[in-house]
Amino acid sequence: QVLSSLGYHVVTFDYRGWGDSIGNPSERGMTYDALHVFDWIKARSGDNPVYIWGHSLGTGVATNLVRRLCERETPPDALILESPFTNIREEARSHPFSVASTQYFPGFDWFFLDPITTSGIKFANDENVKYISCSLLILHAEDDPVVPFHLGKKLYNIAATSRSFRDYKVQFVPFHTDLGYRHKYIYRSPELPRILREFLGKSEHEHHH
Repeated sequence: QVLSSLGYHVVTFDYRGWGDSIGNPSERGMTYDALHVFDWIKARSGDNPVYIWGHSLGTGVATNLVRRLCERETPPDALILESPFTNIREEARSHPFSVASTQYFPGFDWFFLDPITTSGIKFANDENVKYISCSLLILHAEDDPVVPFHLGKKLYNIAATSRSFRDYKVQFVPFHTDLGYRHKYIYRSPELPRILREFLGKSEHEHHH
């Protein structure tokens, strides 16, 4: 609703095995689906910019996608990562293992709590950012109980010093603990429209530069 109110079209989809999507979730499958959705959008978007937004587990799908897009030289106009981790191994180490957390945070449990699945899953945001060349915005709340703030900050530091981002804007926006946005309430920030307008305005300028 926030994005729609700012005049953006939003296209989102259920991961395979969730919601209305059939199949079983896998890193490769989710990445393939995201690529398919991107190409579908790109075929219909004309000259309009296309941005990729990933939240939480979706940041892993998003960086996998954008790395592939950059490798085939069809980068998006910008990448936005909300509450991102560095990679699944580091996130799993700090994830609050409890029934409450898996209810609170559906999606993480299927691979965190299943060692067979976990062994094949990387979602290596920290590795992917070294191969991504487009503007990057990271949003993270200091009081995030699911993906610790320090992992988002660590990812930013890796991206900011990476040669792949040399010609692009890389921005990190923290949200103070007092705001209480935790893991999934950054959308409530009255500052968000301004943050997005300023960041996307500049990224569009750079992209066409």
